[in-house]
Amino acid sequence: MELLWPGFLYLLGLIPVLIVTYVWILRRRKPFSVRYSSLSLVRAALPQQSHWRRHIPFALFLLAMSSLIMAVSRPVSIVEVPASNATVILAIDVSRSMCSTDILPSRLEAAKNAALKFVEDQDGKTQIGVVAFAGFAVLVQPPTRDQDLLVTAIKNLTTARRTAIGEGMLMSLDAISEIDDSITSPYSGIEAMPLPEGQYVPAIVVVLTDGVSTTGTNPLEAAQLSKERGVRVYTIGFGTDHNTSAMNCGYQIQNGDQFGQSFGGGGGGFRREIDEETLKQVADMTGGTYHLAASSDELQDVFQNLPTQLMTVTETTEVSVMFVMIGAMLVALALTLSILWHPIP
Repeated sequence: MELLWPGFLYLLGLIPVLIVTYVWILRRRKPFSVRYSSLSLVRAALPQQSHWRRHIPFALFLLAMSSLIMAVSRPVSIVEVPASNATVILAIDVSRSMCSTDILPSRLEAAKNAALKFVEDQDGKTQIGVVAFAGFAVLVQPPTRDQDLLVTAIKNLTTARRTAIGEGMLMSLDAISEIDDSITSPYSGIEAMPLPEGQYVPAIVVVLTDGVSTTGTNPLEAAQLSKERGVRVYTIGFGTDHNTSAMNCGYQIQNGDQFGQSFGGGGGGFRREIDEETLKQVADMTGGTYHLAASSDELQDVFQNLPTQLMTVTETTEVSVMFVMIGAMLVALALTLSILWHPIP
């Protein structure tokens, strides 16, 4: 908890002054000497009450005053509340190895199906964007709540050569910055103001890949930029071990693909394994998690468990009214006890 006007705390210095004044007043009261024939008559005349009851109302008054001084100091509390504008960027690897058929009908088609199911399951409050990366990254669909646009973008994904995981992450950050002014684009050249440790923006990047980054920005460098912006990255390694399956892209490649690059070569499967170590480091650095999916069902489960409903934003809320209420309750209690224990004759 922080205070907007901490200077008013100096008023707490009045508390010891009031205590000293209270004690001085009590000592100023000198008893009168009156002769009685019997002390039993005096005891019978005295009210039956505990000695400490005399001081409880005053103590409650001091507590009330302290609470009201805290209220004047305008205390604020930093709380996390559910985000109303959560954003998810699906960064999908479309390198040619995604044509492998170790996961039927192919890795790419299985990834498309999982992404489509994820889009279908959303409640309409989450904005979703789609980034495809191979030799470089392309923003296929800016963040939107329009499921028809998302379905079209995902279904039209095709493959290209090489794998640039870091570029996919940077393009995802740029897409988020377009809809959130608090996030600096990595392409702007402006250094981002790092968020406090443990604080995140209401946006995540989901990186799905089946291999190793072979070109472009180092994924760990992109992860550092994501960390500074408070964007969590959830990484998914997709595919089976020691893959030697055939290729099935589902379409004929002649002169090139949607990225304008020729595949070259032909036939055969890809034996390059998933770079799990890098994917785990990326997730750990940014506050996300890494998942390995070796089948369509496992990939569906990973997408289903993404924390889209747990995104929060940090808000600063003034809690002065709470201290005012506490002070008022203490004053009322002090007056009530004073009337009950010391009724006016």
